[in-house]
Amino acid sequence: MSEFDTDTAVTPVGDGTYTATVTDRWNAISDRPNGGHLMAIMLRALGAELPQPDPLVTSAFFLRPAQVGPVTVHTSLTRAGRRISTGEARLTQDGKDLVRLTASYLDFGQTSGRTAMLEQAPDLPAPADCVNPLAKGGVPGVTIADRFEFRYAEVPGWFLGKPGESGTSEFWVRFADGREPDGLALAALVDSAAPAVLDFGVLNSSTIELTVHLRARPAPGWLACRVSTRYLIEGLHEEDFEVWDSKGSLVAQSRQLGLITER
Repeated sequence: MSEFDTDTAVTPVGDGTYTATVTDRWNAISDRPNGGHLMAIMLRALGAELPQPDPLVTSAFFLRPAQVGPVTVHTSLTRAGRRISTGEARLTQDGKDLVRLTASYLDFGQTSGRTAMLEQAPDLPAPADCVNPLAKGGVPGVTIADRFEFRYAEVPGWFLGKPGESGTSEFWVRFADGREPDGLALAALVDSAAPAVLDFGVLNSSTIELTVHLRARPAPGWLACRVSTRYLIEGLHEEDFEVWDSKGSLVAQSRQLGLITER
């Protein structure tokens, strides 16, 4: 079993409640468990309660940082529909709410309809022709960086201590242990890469709210990503994220609101 599946596993204890364990393998820059990973644990539990198999859209508000250790997911069904079902989840630790989430699920195997694409996937060299900025070692304390492989056309300026202030980055990513992507993984992955605000010389950002739209089941292989921040105002910023699969299909989009937490 992959590290991701092991660390998002949940155990039902009745009445829509599940227990899980947050490990130290998914810590972010703040040396705390990554928000996208917490979202994946919650979606794992909520998905077990809904009749459709694929997450479609989810929105999470992050109320408190999590600590490594046991957590509880409380789920509730809002509506079970023929095509789309919706539910809510609440992640608690030591009796305190950490994250509140609402999500809708459907079956991507049953979707059809008109399609129009006005944008294209990132124009990147093949992963084998790109560079891995972490090839010589990860970032101390940022254990989530060890769970993924990243490939850039060139080493980002912020990584060299020379932020470019473009606010945009494109790269390839995949799980380091070879796990193939799926909808649950995509929901976590959009919050797993280096924040775009690093390109402004920002060292740390905390997510206040994260919304993810899943667009299709991803094909196996590397994922091409585009992340951008256009507005950094009084310490608050948005981050837009796109994920395209190995066949060039858009499979996920997200937007989050972040707060700069300089320390």
